[in-house]
Amino acid sequence: MTDLLDTARPTGTSKTDIGKIAAAAGLAVVLWGSSFVAIRGIGHALSPAPLALLRLGVAAVTLTVIVVAKRAVRIRLSRKAFLLIAAYAVLWLAGYTVALNAGERHVDAGTAALLVNLAPLLVAIAAGKLLGEGFSRSLIVGSLVALGGAAIIATGATTQRDASGVLLCLLAAALYAAGVMIQKVALRHVDGLTAIWLGCVVATVVLLPWTPQLIGELRVASTPAVLGAGYLGVFPTAVGFTAWAYALRRMDAGRLSAVTYAVPAASVLLSWLLLGEIPTAFGLIGGVLCLAGVAISRRR
Repeated sequence: MTDLLDTARPTGTSKTDIGKIAAAAGLAVVLWGSSFVAIRGIGHALSPAPLALLRLGVAAVTLTVIVVAKRAVRIRLSRKAFLLIAAYAVLWLAGYTVALNAGERHVDAGTAALLVNLAPLLVAIAAGKLLGEGFSRSLIVGSLVALGGAAIIATGATTQRDASGVLLCLLAAALYAAGVMIQKVALRHVDGLTAIWLGCVVATVVLLPWTPQLIGELRVASTPAVLGAGYLGVFPTAVGFTAWAYALRRMDAGRLSAVTYAVPAASVLLSWLLLGEIPTAFGLIGGVLCLAGVAISRRR
């Protein structure tokens, strides 16, 4: 992935920096891929909003510890920066998480991954138009190839589909894309760690009305379900979004978002390793296409 990112290297960025960006993007992809497996493992133990509250609350606490330990708190923020952080926190961190949790109650993980991964195409189009990143042929072709791979993965997953689940996952994709666009602008005014930390705090506060329901469901939830929610908070959210913010601040939003087409491939592999689900031929072929699409999108 380092060589692929190197083809889109901005002026003045060293190969060492490109390696860090590639590592951060790869880490985010793996952790976000694992989130589909974790959500599926939790099943119906926790409702969508309470699960999102627990996940983001754990992430907020984890990031607070990291920020305090690094003494990286930036107390003075401009009003514009805080409003941008609050906007993507509500749309992406809170809204997307709740919509995805609800969507995966009605559709299988493969279908959810496919629908959510429409977001990078939306980001590429919006970034090209609104942020002046332009539209390269490789970006469009690579995105379409990767989307085709995600479609094949979904086809080979399960056949359970529900109209409400599809709509919820499409809503999640739209919230995801809007959040990425706003976050890209916010990162012009604040560092990545501070942005994601404050974002998780804001998203947690927004979801506090579901605290009584969360407490009630935790009383009857199994230990694996609670641990799974904790995992979602620490790794896919706190660590994953911090790694993403690091990469996003240093790379075009459209090109970086195309990397997330590898998430369905990561989900298939992790599901195989952790849940003992042997990938189908559809899953393997689709995974190869996802990675090929990412490779194509990185080349000029």
